[in-house]
Amino acid sequence: MASPKLVAFVAAVGLMLAGASHAQLSPFFYTFTCPQLPFIVLNEVSTAVETDDRAAAKLIRLHFHDCFANGCDGSVLLEDVPGVIDSELNAGANNGIQGREIVDKIKAAVESSCPGVVSCADILALASQVSVVLSGGPAWVVLLGRRDSRVANRAAAEDLPSPFETLDILKSKFKAFGLDSRDLVTLSGAHTFGRSRCFFFSGRFDNFNNTGLPDPTLDAAYREQLRQACTTPTTRVNFDPVTPDIFDKNYYTNLQSLKGLLQSDQELFSTPGADTTAIVNEFAASQLRFFIQFGKSMIKLGNLMPPPGTPSEVRSQCRLLNPSSPAHDVM
Repeated sequence: MASPKLVAFVAAVGLMLAGASHAQLSPFFYTFTCPQLPFIVLNEVSTAVETDDRAAAKLIRLHFHDCFANGCDGSVLLEDVPGVIDSELNAGANNGIQGREIVDKIKAAVESSCPGVVSCADILALASQVSVVLSGGPAWVVLLGRRDSRVANRAAAEDLPSPFETLDILKSKFKAFGLDSRDLVTLSGAHTFGRSRCFFFSGRFDNFNNTGLPDPTLDAAYREQLRQACTTPTTRVNFDPVTPDIFDKNYYTNLQSLKGLLQSDQELFSTPGADTTAIVNEFAASQLRFFIQFGKSMIKLGNLMPPPGTPSEVRSQCRLLNPSSPAHDVM
């Protein structure tokens, strides 16, 4: 069997050699200006994954949170600049988000090889795909050509999907971006790896929704296991108690067993009459179907663009705007 690193290498190279373009995005975008890009991203993400079990989940979360606030424009990486940037990192939904140091290393390596060419937004998209493949998940063609926004949208970041929301609210937020129930269930499957801090789900233990009772959709034995694990509100617990660092279909079998960690996870299976239940069952029964759909939904996510007229550039550092110049491109 081929190693995950070899599979990731083939997938990363293949994304520049195959596939069709979508609008201004194309898998061929850096073929001549930075042909070594997939090698660089693979090398840096591989190093990160080898030294940090959570690195892959950190990178894909950054990409999700970037795309769901103002489109896939690298704005989630921007730090505060008084009077200029009100960072999306200040939004409650981005509280504790990690992985920017990994992006910094990727960007530094890319700049050393292809200065001023590759956007931070594209690095997030590529790093997400490589992270999933290195963790045992599927590859997909990553369309490229995004630019980095010179603005942030903290208000949009405040409205990111929340761990405490009902299915109706989650579906409404995804629908606003042209993502349907199938995309919601599929992209939520990224919680098959990674960790969550206890304060995001400990409200399910006792007085759930002010009922005075535990969440009835949380398995009682698993609830007590989680309670013992949560020694502090900020303790991190595996999303998947079985294969916590492997990208597989266990997220969906966990939902069937009432072992979804977050309320927003379990809502997909346990909401009466929901169309998402059948999708959970489909993916629980077939990892191949989940993997195929995950690639499709990731491409849809990656196609979310900033509003027309958004000032843009290719940042030399992902956390900071380039020094001002007389004119900048617009998206």
